[in-house]
Amino acid sequence: MVGRWRDGTGTLHVVGSTDGADGADGAEEDREGAEGTAGRAEGLSAGRAEGIPLTIAASYRARARGLLGRDGLTGALLLTPASGVHTFRMRFAIDVAYLDRRLTVVDVHTLRPGRLGRPRLRSRHVLEAEAGALERWGVRRGVRVVIAPGPSAPPAPSVR
Repeated sequence: MVGRWRDGTGTLHVVGSTDGADGADGAEEDREGAEGTAGRAEGLSAGRAEGIPLTIAASYRARARGLLGRDGLTGALLLTPASGVHTFRMRFAIDVAYLDRRLTVVDVHTLRPGRLGRPRLRSRHVLEAEAGALERWGVRRGVRVVIAPGPSAPPAPSVR
């Protein structure tokens, strides 16, 4: 059984491409094992070695609040479960990465305030950061990320 995420903090690590090529179609990674996708940060090949500060929003209230009312964001925000986002009433542009259930990036877009992002059917989680941050961190389509939960969050759910 797959566990549930809870609100809290953690660290985001960018691992790299799942198949050695940019823009994987996703069919392969859904059949592969899930070793090292959640909660383990060893063997990182890309991104910042120290990790990226992450806020996890898993409850309805935390997901609904998201980045509303903020003037900026240090690190990233993970919305789970989620398949789409909007930027209505937001004060700054954001990068949005749609992640599948194995934390592989399905799509990445930049949204200006007042926009509605199209939901992605295979998306189970959405990663948000200030505009330009995901590119600096190496987050692009086909890349897998690892989330190491912080002290206020329970261990990440296992993926089967």
